[in-house]
Amino acid sequence: MILAKLEFECFEDTTITAVERAISGLITELKYNGQIIGQEFPTLLKDGYFVTQVLCPEEQSLAYNNHNKAVTIAISKLNDVGVLQPKISILGQEIHSDSSDPEHTPSWQVLYTSYIQTCSPLRCGDHFSPIPLYRVPAIANGCYKQLINWQQDWQACDQLQMNGRSAEFAALAEIGELDSSLTKRGMALREKFEQQTGVATYYYLYRVGGINATAEKERLCPGCGNAWALPESLHQVIDFKCDSCRVVSNISWDYN
Repeated sequence: MILAKLEFECFEDTTITAVERAISGLITELKYNGQIIGQEFPTLLKDGYFVTQVLCPEEQSLAYNNHNKAVTIAISKLNDVGVLQPKISILGQEIHSDSSDPEHTPSWQVLYTSYIQTCSPLRCGDHFSPIPLYRVPAIANGCYKQLINWQQDWQACDQLQMNGRSAEFAALAEIGELDSSLTKRGMALREKFEQQTGVATYYYLYRVGGINATAEKERLCPGCGNAWALPESLHQVIDFKCDSCRVVSNISWDYN
């Protein structure tokens, strides 16, 4: 990921409230278009202009040709409140996040996330690197809001089960069961991505628990009941892959 800075300069008298609302609107649309990543975007007022720091998939993420209609409208609303289009400065590589996948057509891709990751939830099956969403044909009106909301919900469940609190088992069921409401939402998105891209798209089912290591290796696909164990682990995460049901999973982390 790339750390960038957006500077917003006022060209006429305005109010902090109006500027804050317009900047927030732009940040929201950039997030839902996959051009910036994460949930926290600190903004400060400095020497008469506003500065927002963001995390981007690539150095060119904020380029005009990656904007969708909603981002373009949000930029025009800046002008409506007396603010110029943001000046973009690339600060450099952010060392704690994954690098984006090189631009190519993957042989397959997967919806995968976790509570510790700040990146696109769509990953290349060949490299297991996150794919910037703005590269992919839009699934609904040029906006990936549904996917990003799904990702945030998945990460919240993952955090709950990792913390081992009272909601642990309910959260675990949401990210690990094929018939959970969260999985059904993700599978519907998976299908849309496959239809739009023409690339086989899979959904990751989290796995923990189980009886023992032997039983884990022998478990069958929860969708069709067929064998789905791979001869070798992929990307140190994927141990099971069903091409019919389009789901992947891991050997229980208790035995992995």
